[in-house]
Amino acid sequence: MKNSYPIVLTPDEPGYIVYIPDFDINTEGKSLTEAIEMARDAIGLIGIVMEDEKKVLPDPSSVKAVKSNKNDIVTLVDVDFTAYRKQTDNRSVKKNCTLPSWLNEKAEKANINFSALLQRALKEELGLDA
Repeated sequence: MKNSYPIVLTPDEPGYIVYIPDFDINTEGKSLTEAIEMARDAIGLIGIVMEDEKKVLPDPSSVKAVKSNKNDIVTLVDVDFTAYRKQTDNRSVKKNCTLPSWLNEKAEKANINFSALLQRALKEELGLDA
């Protein structure tokens, strides 16, 4: 799922403090670019945590509805929660698999990597890239 959320960038030495009103969280960055990247990362992280906890993600507020001060920068940050999860959630999960012993013996003799083969087959079956 993709969405764009407003953020408030407040200049602060040596960079910016970032407030993300829809999630009521803060982050920071040493440059404008880093601050925006940190905001995207913070939104992505809290978003997948909320999804894991079966919580509903907030709808993005409009930029006009966001309260800010004179020197603040209010902008939008796009976040692809599906891509963020795929990028960050690379933990391994052990699965038990049963197959005939003759097939196991042939695969082992051929030096087949069972995990790699199963991953490729699952991605192909599910129509997933990479």
